[in-house]
Amino acid sequence: MGIMGKWERCIGGRSKPMSRQRTQEALRRAPGDSEVDRKEKPWAARWKASLIATCLVALPALVFLAVGGGMPSAVTVLGGAGAARAMAECDVSRGRWVREPRGPSYTNVTCSTVADYVNCQKFGKDPGYLYWRWRPDGCELPRFSPATFLAAVRGKRLAFIGDSLARNHMESLLCLLSQVETPTDMHAGAFVDAFRRWRFPEHDFMLMAVWTEFLVHAVPVVAGRRTGPFDVHLDRINAEWTRRLPLLDYAVISNGNWFFRANYLWEGGRRVGCVDCGEPGLAHFPMAYAVGRVVGAALDAIAGCADCKRELVALVRTYTPDHFEHGSWFSGGYCNRTRPLEEDEVSSGVIAWELRAAQIEEVRKAREKVTTTMRTRRRFGVVDVTPAMMARADGHPGEHHRRWRGRNANDCLHLCLPGPINMWNDVLLRRLAELSPPSDAR
Repeated sequence: MGIMGKWERCIGGRSKPMSRQRTQEALRRAPGDSEVDRKEKPWAARWKASLIATCLVALPALVFLAVGGGMPSAVTVLGGAGAARAMAECDVSRGRWVREPRGPSYTNVTCSTVADYVNCQKFGKDPGYLYWRWRPDGCELPRFSPATFLAAVRGKRLAFIGDSLARNHMESLLCLLSQVETPTDMHAGAFVDAFRRWRFPEHDFMLMAVWTEFLVHAVPVVAGRRTGPFDVHLDRINAEWTRRLPLLDYAVISNGNWFFRANYLWEGGRRVGCVDCGEPGLAHFPMAYAVGRVVGAALDAIAGCADCKRELVALVRTYTPDHFEHGSWFSGGYCNRTRPLEEDEVSSGVIAWELRAAQIEEVRKAREKVTTTMRTRRRFGVVDVTPAMMARADGHPGEHHRRWRGRNANDCLHLCLPGPINMWNDVLLRRLAELSPPSDAR
């Protein structure tokens, strides 16, 4: 079927349906979370196993402590390591969407911060997309617990660093957490798009979104024209987000979608080639090469940050596709599916798997560098959502939003709130529990 127009343009043709066998082969080509994790030392695996037990086995105790104000700064090891170790070895990125009759844990009414560009229910979208949950193969991914999350991040600072999908992710987490504590908008009354902060005073927790299209320094080729090509400097990190790193305990970075256009790559102060530019006389680089380079540069900046906290945790959220059919933003593209795609309907466009693989590989290399050459407790991990989101063509606003009304544009990139994007925070909570050090190691 004609899904994901951008991918089709990159690979020079229309996508073909992917069979179950080919889908699984694509997944095997790129390692998932557990495969990256197995590179770690045995003590790290023991930490992760014990800490997952906190969220999955000791939830009642955590909620009690959070309410009583006695929650420690990190998740406490409470036992059940044998069962938790088995779960730690399960790759939650591999699974399928199954019916969930309960629906989401909040609505666009109970969360007052849902913005109109993703408020799909306000603008009449059929609610069928709300009643699904992600079930990993061979294990369970527990429903997100706001109380557990806030208890684990008490006194901490977490930032989503990336483009509008990073902000979309932050807004999903904001809605989930607001069900147990009302946050304070630190920019109330002012329009601030590039940097947003929300504070949860009862837990002294700060949630942030920091805007950057590419993670590295990039400027439009035509001044002021942000919809056109960019000059992307692979070896110059974007200081707008790195200057905020010393404030953080957790950084969730993401990238990829801004490379779906002609972009020119620079290194050492000179233009070295391009991505998808079609110009003769220039070296043409695969998109996955450029995405991997900028993720690597971002992780190097985090690993080498002299003023950052020693135990900073950095996570890479993997690439998330759009689902435009028969066009794109302003060329009549639409996304009117009413349920997740079946496996044989998922696009076989290899670019999605290539971008995911490039991102995961950079995390592996960052872990290796920290282990072998740096005296630091900084940790690097993956929030792998690509396989799950490949199927959620039904989770976008489409025509059910206000942002582009009057300009013949459906939104088949961002994700409705509430909606399948909430699953990203199920994975995020699990990853934070796995990567946070035990209290006796501090």
